[in-house]
Amino acid sequence: MHRETISRLAHTHHPIAAPVGDTAVDTLLRRALPPADRDARVLDLGCGAAEWLLRALAVHPGARADGVDTSGAALDAARTAARERGVEDRLALHHTPAADHDPGHRYDLVLSVGATHAFGGLLETLDAAHRHLAPGGTVLVGDGYWERPPSPAAVEMLGAGADLPTTVDLVTRAGWTPVYGHVSTREELDDYEWSWTGSLAGWALDHPGDPDSADALAVATAHRNDWLTTYRPTWGFVTLVLRRTAG
Repeated sequence: MHRETISRLAHTHHPIAAPVGDTAVDTLLRRALPPADRDARVLDLGCGAAEWLLRALAVHPGARADGVDTSGAALDAARTAARERGVEDRLALHHTPAADHDPGHRYDLVLSVGATHAFGGLLETLDAAHRHLAPGGTVLVGDGYWERPPSPAAVEMLGAGADLPTTVDLVTRAGWTPVYGHVSTREELDDYEWSWTGSLAGWALDHPGDPDSADALAVATAHRNDWLTTYRPTWGFVTLVLRRTAG
């Protein structure tokens, strides 16, 4: 089964493609967006199906948004959702690598949540966001960290990383000041993983005659086992609202 299809099915019941709950998403956006009486330009680097942007447009009636992603299927889903929610006139979607996005203007808010791997890491993602950020603008970024020392198998699976204090220290040393943040709770982390594996497995069970059914069930089973046995005890997720440090 194609990777994009797996992701689309796995996020059926958790459209925010990160372990962040609805209440936290709303709070983060309200903290990150300019006041509602001002116009705002918003960019999501690696937007997927653009759920963060759709919710930002709902929160801020004066906002206009651009989403950039390399998945045509995800962008098609975003267009459909934008029409259904009545915000298609305020959302532009670009099927291109984030590094090639050149709109000719800067943004008041740049997002990249759960997509830092596409840029090579957290600091590289912040560099990419900074190139698009208007003076005084805000970045909303989300990434994983280690809550406690991981096993070698967990590092091999998810890559090297740091604990939360070190992660925040790296961000501040790179010239950013956190003005808000959210550390995903155990409930949010578990809900995301159960939703991911359960949505994919449920689709497989509902479509036993589909040629991809067995593959989908195998992927869901393997992912669930990896989560429960390898990284659940040690992996966490933090979402930061950042501004450039004065001077």
